[in-house]
Amino acid sequence: MTRHPRHPVRHDGPRVGVALGGGGARGLAHIPILEAFDELGVKPAAIAGTSIGAIVGAAYASGIPAAALRDHVLAAFRHRGEVLARLWKLRYERFRDILAPSIGNPAQLKAESLLEAFLPEGVARDFAMLEIPFTAVATDFYAGKAVGITSGPLRPAVAASMAIPMMFRPVVIGDKVLIDGGVTDPLPFGHVRRNVDVVVAVDVINRPKGAAPTVPSPYEAIFGATQILMQAVIAERLAHGQPDVLIRPNINVFRVLDFLKARAIIRAAEPAKDEMKRALEQALKRF
Repeated sequence: MTRHPRHPVRHDGPRVGVALGGGGARGLAHIPILEAFDELGVKPAAIAGTSIGAIVGAAYASGIPAAALRDHVLAAFRHRGEVLARLWKLRYERFRDILAPSIGNPAQLKAESLLEAFLPEGVARDFAMLEIPFTAVATDFYAGKAVGITSGPLRPAVAASMAIPMMFRPVVIGDKVLIDGGVTDPLPFGHVRRNVDVVVAVDVINRPKGAAPTVPSPYEAIFGATQILMQAVIAERLAHGQPDVLIRPNINVFRVLDFLKARAIIRAAEPAKDEMKRALEQALKRF
């Protein structure tokens, strides 16, 4: 596995747990937030991620610095042709269904195959190979509750966490059928509370883009309804216990599938990176 140099890391001081929320392309804003950790020399003691947060979190926990993740994302989503070239690797995923899904049988991609096409080199294959303890949060479809996956093959766990209904097929791990973790735990700060001193949560969901009287398209309505649901879940969780640091990048102008706007999303999250540095330094001073 490829190793990447990090900034010098502080080995003393409080243990920090980081929760990275779901939110589609908006989750690329997690990268500048993680750059703040690298630049301050603070290595998280634990990371939990939901959906896009699980993708970014798994890569970072594998030992890939946030700056290298930024470079990879900007290259992968630099232009539409590059994205289509990567998607060509999914040609065995029934392209005719992807291009022209029927109403009664909507296309569903295999999330693990999509990960293989877009993950950077150096992402661990198994949880045991990670540099930072990591939890991928998915939803047990039949039990109707969040599941934190912390062992075994890494890619199926991340695929389960990102398995948005109608877009991706559910993932079967053991005796569980798993779908997108955002359904039940869109900001999984509860999964990093144990054995840490400071809990940091990064919420990238935001509200649906637009305003009345504009009527959303069917897809925008589906994704927007999901955002509203996830914000309601987060509000309920926060009412019963707050993380020590809560960061919400100002990325509301971007849509869930705006991956081709990766550069703009990351740029828009730069002020949140500075906010993260200030908030983390203040939190650490308390110890």
